[in-house]
Amino acid sequence: MNGRSSPPGSRLHLVLAVLSLWLVVTSPWLGMLRRIPAGAGWLDYAHVALGFAALLLGAVYVAACLRQGRRPLYFPWSPAGLRMVGGDLGGLLRGRIPAAEGGGLIGFIEGLLLLALAAVALTGAAWFVAQGTDAALAWRGHHLVAARAFIGLLVLHVVSVSLHLLEFVRE
Repeated sequence: MNGRSSPPGSRLHLVLAVLSLWLVVTSPWLGMLRRIPAGAGWLDYAHVALGFAALLLGAVYVAACLRQGRRPLYFPWSPAGLRMVGGDLGGLLRGRIPAAEGGGLIGFIEGLLLLALAAVALTGAAWFVAQGTDAALAWRGHHLVAARAFIGLLVLHVVSVSLHLLEFVRE
């Protein structure tokens, strides 16, 4: 076993996935810029409250993913880990689907997604704390960049997991 056969915090993964999806899907209807507007609706307040819930649950989930020596699976910064990611990228160009276990490209995407989740949550919290100041607009900008990166990585994650599942079903 390599530590990835049963995903750490799989229930928490599901909760974060649903929560993240709701936050992303409803975000175009928010009316917040420098502060929560005086006439804010339930959607604005729900986004803030669920965003803080995502911050807390995301921190717990990241800790669960990284415990028991799993950090190299998600963050393969060693030469061997980077060779594995490069090998998976090369194999992808030759039509081979990367393995889902043991790190490599899929684990690297998951690690980047964990970082993006943390960045979205932290910049959102900073934006909330800076309400009414000039810094709030800057934090809003950082939050939007982090959210777009999160969405892109989330799409990559879903595609890579789907390809792996498709390969599993074909066998």
